[in-house]
Amino acid sequence: MIRQLIVSYVLLVAVALAAFTVPVAFTLTAQLRGDTEESVEREATTMALLLGEGDASSRQALVRMAGAYSQDTPGTVQVTDSSGTAVASLPLPADDEAITQALKERRTTVDWGSSFVWGRHLVVTVPAESAEDKDRIVGAVRIKYATSDLSSRLWSIWGFRAILAVSVLAVAAFIGAFVARRLTRPLRQLNDMATRFSDGDLTARSPVTGPHETQQLARTLNSAGERLDSLVAAQRIFVADASHQLRTPLTALRLSLDNIADGTDDEFVREDVEQATSEVVRMSRLVNGLLVLARAEAKVSAAEALSLLDVIEERFSVWRPAADERGVTIALGGVAGVRPLVLASPGHLDQVLDNVLSNALEVSPDGGTITVEVSSHPDEVVMSVLDQGPGMSDADKSRAFDRFWRGQGLTGRAGSGLGLAIVKQLVTDDGGAVVLRDAPGGGLCVRFSLRRAAPRSGG
Repeated sequence: MIRQLIVSYVLLVAVALAAFTVPVAFTLTAQLRGDTEESVEREATTMALLLGEGDASSRQALVRMAGAYSQDTPGTVQVTDSSGTAVASLPLPADDEAITQALKERRTTVDWGSSFVWGRHLVVTVPAESAEDKDRIVGAVRIKYATSDLSSRLWSIWGFRAILAVSVLAVAAFIGAFVARRLTRPLRQLNDMATRFSDGDLTARSPVTGPHETQQLARTLNSAGERLDSLVAAQRIFVADASHQLRTPLTALRLSLDNIADGTDDEFVREDVEQATSEVVRMSRLVNGLLVLARAEAKVSAAEALSLLDVIEERFSVWRPAADERGVTIALGGVAGVRPLVLASPGHLDQVLDNVLSNALEVSPDGGTITVEVSSHPDEVVMSVLDQGPGMSDADKSRAFDRFWRGQGLTGRAGSGLGLAIVKQLVTDDGGAVVLRDAPGGGLCVRFSLRRAAPRSGG
């Protein structure tokens, strides 16, 4: 938009310059041409009158005038009598149509040498009438005037105006850029606010500046942002409070069920109590998942440059004991000595890996392998978590990131159904993306695209 405003402003100034400067330049050019032609023709006519006198003193005056004219101007005087012979010591003009018209038809001829502005010489041929008999032509005077000085003056006329036009356009572009940026500053502020909104910062507000229309728009968006922030904050607080408050009665309910199980010898009662206890455990997981999701949807903190391999190795040390109990191997591959930095909020990658490794461990067969591969690209770092479980159908992959959807593990449906939803929320908040694919050889591949951070200075 700024570029379009600048172009429009400069174009408007250019049209104004062309409308006022170009006609003036043409007028000055025509005036220069007309004044020169009039001056040369006047001098040629004066010399023709001296030639028409016919006496010796007039001829001598003609010679002196022609010499002085040749010294003071870039013109050359050429004279011929009616018989085509030279007069006194003056040069003889070439016998051409202009001389013929002057001697026979009493016609004055002006030749600029070119139809475009002018040529190298202006040639003016004037007939000389006899002072005694006006009907008799006694000769002709020709002035051959070099136009080099005229061309220099012509370049001065047009060059000055061209330089002036370029200077004015440059100043107009500078002023246009200043004015355009000033006019569009409220729109840029609104765009910054919208960008922060898209990044999850619901506290973003736009300054109320600029014209009345943008001020009104800023007030409306700020009001909408405040209301949206209040509603989302209230929802998050409700989910967090409700989840937190549910933990206590669920814990008490489980203790009560354990007491009932310990105090009865009836197998049917034990079976019912164990079923109820499993449901309580699942509900506890669901409540804990809601708490984690509420924290994940909270205000996004500033992303930092983190070493992805350091985070992976730290989480491996936490999950290896659980994997060793089932003979599952957790391995790191595809690194090739590269330790890339990624942009992520503190703690996000830890939660992401915990959820994905937990799911992979749940579906992996005993003695299987979970592989985490890392590859570095110019603008992103790709992390893939591959397991050797049953994988997912295309329909399951399309629903896997939905909240409360639970996949089919080796031991049946388990978990709260919030793990992958939390993973997607955290990765998206950090500007990344996550997709599910089939792993080579069977199983599931969870592929993360993370923003690459610039290397640390001195590192």
